[in-house]
Amino acid sequence: MKRIVLFLLTNAAVLLVLAVVLHLVFALFGVDLSQAVGENRDFYVQILVASLAFGMVGSLISLLMSKSMAKASVRAKTITGNEGEAEAWLVRTVEDLARRANLKTPEVAIYQGPANAFATGAFRNSALVAVSDGIMKQMTREELKAVLGHEMSHVANGDMVTMCLLQGILNTFVIFVSRVAAGLLSQPRRDGRRGNRALYYPVYYLCQTLLSFLASIIAMWFSRHREYAADAGSAKLLGTPGPMIAALRRLGNLQPGVLPDSLKAFGISGKKTSLFATHPSLEDRIEALQKYTPF
Repeated sequence: MKRIVLFLLTNAAVLLVLAVVLHLVFALFGVDLSQAVGENRDFYVQILVASLAFGMVGSLISLLMSKSMAKASVRAKTITGNEGEAEAWLVRTVEDLARRANLKTPEVAIYQGPANAFATGAFRNSALVAVSDGIMKQMTREELKAVLGHEMSHVANGDMVTMCLLQGILNTFVIFVSRVAAGLLSQPRRDGRRGNRALYYPVYYLCQTLLSFLASIIAMWFSRHREYAADAGSAKLLGTPGPMIAALRRLGNLQPGVLPDSLKAFGISGKKTSLFATHPSLEDRIEALQKYTPF
């Protein structure tokens, strides 16, 4: 429930910021926003519907194809536990964590590469958890179990779906506002001056660039927030934050493997933090876990 409220508040904040920016920009250019929108309400509804389709469809398709795309991008191979002792331990551990999280066991995969792990999938009970052979070699089993608990918490929290919806809504806002702004700013002014239709595409692409920049800041802020929640989820699943703290400290001495752009938000990262970072810094995550209290 807390995550749903946070999601709604985030989108309300987006709407508020965009409304303020639009009124300021249109006032600067002498455009009466309420009058212009009121006279063309049906047209703007059509633009909104089209923007929603373009903004959401791509995100939803990516989500539905996330498992197959993720495995193909890192060449991950699904395991059953019969391949060897290490694989058997990995599958048993994921099965145990899934039971604790009240989830069906996700598909488990291994890929070759430096230390990293990620979870993805469109549905909580049909997810994928993948780890690199590098992380299996460089972490103790207690530390790796904590990392797996972190990934299973992402699955249990529905983070993949939440990020997809947020990105889709942000995409919709960017497309819709850019088109509306370009249309209004190229229309005749209320002071009687003629509009300049040649402004439409320059304004459209400028707005899209600037709004996409702002949208990415919002998306990355939300991504960093859910990392704290996944760390806490791992501590809850294991009954103590100790192993996750140890895993994060271990990561501080490793060079995490680079994942494809579509998976960066779901893998290991965060030695440093910034407005555009998908993860908080390791120090901030450790500090948050040190304050963790069971609930």
